[in-house]
Amino acid sequence: MATIAPLSDDEVQSALAGLDGWELVDAKMRCELSFANFSEAWGFMNRVALLAETTDHHPEWFNVYNRVHIDLTTHDAGGISQRDVDMATAINEMLAG
Repeated sequence: MATIAPLSDDEVQSALAGLDGWELVDAKMRCELSFANFSEAWGFMNRVALLAETTDHHPEWFNVYNRVHIDLTTHDAGGISQRDVDMATAINEMLAG
């Protein structure tokens, strides 16, 4: 299995500049979302879960009623990798519709 390399700080900052709604918090890419209600939040999480399974890259997340908090990091890389940037991009595409 190939080793996953972490992105440099400059690469992370560059990626975040192109990702609406994402920020660097505690060395992870973070996005905090609000939906109209619990059902919409849960439906969104289900779509992300299917993506996570197909890419074998799973977010750390938390849900309370209509709010979803997502953290992305690549544990195998010891930090943020291109896999996180790709996941954040796909999540933003889901949100855009």
